Amino acid sequence: MQCGWSLLDPLQWIHYVNKQVKVMAGKDEEHCGWLLTVDPVSASLVLVDFREDGGTSVQVVMGHAVENVRVLQEADEEISDRLRTSFLPPRTCSLNPEELRRRREDIQSWLEKNRVPVEEEGDELRVAGVLTIRAPYRPQDCCSSNQIILDRIQKLIQFQPDHL
Repeated sequence: MQCGWSLLDPLQWIHYVNKQVKVMAGKDEEHCGWLLTVDPVSASLVLVDFREDGGTSVQVVMGHAVENVRVLQEADEEISDRLRTSFLPPRTCSLNPEELRRRREDIQSWLEKNRVPVEEEGDELRVAGVLTIRAPYRPQDCCSSNQIILDRIQKLIQFQPDHL
């Protein structure tokens, strides 16, 4: 991508997500990292770098300053998993497995009833490929780098009827 980053639309930005990129911003500024997400309002990029010491650094590059974005490499399965799970809260749950299964099924049914694409990935629910819902499947158990989708799904779960 040569120029006009902020003029691209989200469907174009999505092709850069989960890829290692080199971003040129301003004069002589160069940023490298794994593109976690792009803010749909400001076109700002969130870059993640996994350090050798096991730590993670996060950097935001303001969209208006971006002059060039170049893909360096695609993420393998391990990097994709790390990007997806690095910012999830630690698991804490006191419900028994049967109650969790029922809650997961209720939430999945409610989302499908509201025409939201959802699929099971182990014990988690994956919504539209961009949001994860972990046990015990409450609004605060949702995680996504897309704040708009996160807010909408949390509100939808919050107003779920007790009995479907």
